[in-house]
Amino acid sequence: MADTTLLRHSDVTAAVDSRHWRVLLQSLRATFATPDFSTAAAFVARIATAADAANHHPDVVLRWGQVTVTTTSHDAGGLTQRDVDLAATVSALADELGVTGDVPRSEMLEIAVDALDIPAVRPFWAAVMGYDLTAAEDLVDPAGIGPSIWFQQMDSPRPQRNRIHFDVIVAHDQAEARVAAAVAAGGHLVSDERAPAFWVLADAEGNEVCVCTWQARGRS
Repeated sequence: MADTTLLRHSDVTAAVDSRHWRVLLQSLRATFATPDFSTAAAFVARIATAADAANHHPDVVLRWGQVTVTTTSHDAGGLTQRDVDLAATVSALADELGVTGDVPRSEMLEIAVDALDIPAVRPFWAAVMGYDLTAAEDLVDPAGIGPSIWFQQMDSPRPQRNRIHFDVIVAHDQAEARVAAAVAAGGHLVSDERAPAFWVLADAEGNEVCVCTWQARGRS
């Protein structure tokens, strides 16, 4: 029977190869730079064989010069030893093929919608996006490509601020550089009260985005 014991994100971070892997909330992700498409395809084929052998299957995205591998234990709702073991296997395969990690490219995007009546709003977003509803009542792209959408409960209307914002989930050791880059590009820091869980930034017209990490959260 599969081990569904959830691991602390700090323990997962310590256990995996830091050349490749970063915890992004409930997932573990590595992005690899490949010299050509055939090497990337061969790498993906080896990952597929290893995943079948382990009966634990990651999401794999193959692009020119890049392979991104994301693993989580869906039955446990987070990261387990199965993810750590698979990450070790993938890292070993990368070394065999001479494929290198590209940590700054490992990130995720979520869209947050503030709502007073979430049950009334959520079906619209599911329909217009063609998304599926998860057990956690978030919306996800059934193709696994688009950003997920989650809903934040509002207690009262806030007409003075935008009602939709982006959450950019980055590696914990990339977050401060990302925040600094955004500020240097004309944005400003709205709040770092919850850092390092997230920083709230805004562009010159007040449109907000959160730069998020796994740190200072429930399973950190």
